[in-house]
Amino acid sequence: MITKDFQLKPNTARIQNDIETLAKLVDLTKPGWTRRPFTRWYEESREWLKNEMTKYGLEVSIDSASNLIGRIPGKEEGLAPIMIGSHTDTVMGGGRFDGIIGVVAGLEIARRIKEENIQLRHPLEIVDFTAEEPSEFGISTIGSRGMVNNLTDDMLQRKDPSGLILKEGIRQMGGHPERIRQQARNEGDVALYLELHIEQGPVLEQNNKKLGVVTGIVGIQRYRVIVEGRPNHAGTTPMNMRLDALPGASELILALENICNETYSEQVVGTVGKLNVEPNGSNVIPGRVVFDLEIRSLETELMEQIMNRLIERGQSIESLRGLSISFDCLSKSEPIRVNSRVIDTVKKGCEQTAETITLPSGAGHDANQLAKIAPIGMIFVPSKDGRSHCPEEWTSYEDVALGVEALARSLILFDN
Repeated sequence: MITKDFQLKPNTARIQNDIETLAKLVDLTKPGWTRRPFTRWYEESREWLKNEMTKYGLEVSIDSASNLIGRIPGKEEGLAPIMIGSHTDTVMGGGRFDGIIGVVAGLEIARRIKEENIQLRHPLEIVDFTAEEPSEFGISTIGSRGMVNNLTDDMLQRKDPSGLILKEGIRQMGGHPERIRQQARNEGDVALYLELHIEQGPVLEQNNKKLGVVTGIVGIQRYRVIVEGRPNHAGTTPMNMRLDALPGASELILALENICNETYSEQVVGTVGKLNVEPNGSNVIPGRVVFDLEIRSLETELMEQIMNRLIERGQSIESLRGLSISFDCLSKSEPIRVNSRVIDTVKKGCEQTAETITLPSGAGHDANQLAKIAPIGMIFVPSKDGRSHCPEEWTSYEDVALGVEALARSLILFDN
C-alpha cells in the first residue's frame, strides 16, 4: 500500500541539479556523456562529490582500491554499516543516468538524514565505486572488486592502450594498491548493500510500473581473443594462399552468436562489442585481429559450457585456416540470487512508494562483487524505451526521486 507521509522524502529539484552538474563534467570531444575512469573529468566529478559529502557533514575517505566513501556514524556500537553505492564513470558515448543515480541517491539520503537530524542504528556508508564499467584495462567493477579482495595481482598489472598500469591508475585516484588485500572487507564487515539503478531495459515501462525489485543479477565472463594470421598484399596474394585473420575472427564471432541463440534452461546472451584489425589497411590482408567478447547468464555452468564450445570451435578454425587463436580470460563475475528476506523487505519499501514488480537484472553491477561479503538489494526505475549506454538514455527526475524514496524506506526498514 502506497503511503504518502515519509520523513526522508527526497528533494527532486536537488536530485535534478546533481545529475545535471555531473552531466557537465564530461569529455566534450567524445559523443554523448563520456566520463571514463582515470581521466581528469572523472577526477573533477569525484572532487565535486567529495565536496558535497563534506558540506553535509559526512566523514569522507578514499579506500585502498580508490573508492570514494562518505560515512555517517550509527548510534549503536558494534553494528556493521549499511552501504549504498554505485558508480559515476560512464561507457564511451553513454548517458546521464546509468550508475550516477545510485550515487546521487545515496548522497540525497545522507543529506535528508542530516537535515532531519535522524540517527540510524547502523553506520551508513555512501560509496562511489571506481570504474564499474568495462575499462580500457579490459576489467569492470574495479573498485568493488578491490573492496572485496577480488582484484588479482595479474589484473593490477594490466595496461591500458596508453601504457598506464592499473595499479598506478588506482594510485592516481588516491588509492593504495599495495594495501588492497590487507584492507579488503570481509564477510560481516557490511550489514547490507543497497543500490538504485536505471533498469536499462523495457520491462518497467511496458508494465507501467515505477519501481522494480531485483531478484537476481547475471554473471559476466569476458575474454580477449587474439586471431593471428599473416599480413600480405591484397591484390597479389591468391585466395587459396592467404592466412587472413579477419575471416577467421568473423567465423568465431558468428559461432558465438549461433551458440548463444540456442535454447537453454536460463537466458544467455553473448556479445562482441570491441574489435581491432591490424594493420587496418584497405589493401592489406589482415594479419591480426583482437576482439573482446562477453557472455551473461544467471547460470555459471552454462557460461562455462558455452565458452568451452567456443574454444573448441576456435581450435577447428585454427586448423582449417592455418591461424593461431588464443583466449585470454579478462574477468569473471558470478551471478547472484538475492536473498528472499531482502527481496521481501525491499519490496515493502517500494510498495509504500509506488507500483512495483519484481524482475532479474540482465546487467552486471557493483552489487555482484559486494554479494561476496554481504546481502544485497537493488531497486530499478524505468528507462525510456529501454535505452541505456547511449546518449538517448533517459529516466524522468520524478521517477529517480521515487526510486530514492523507495531506497530510503528500505534503508529504514532494514535499520530497524
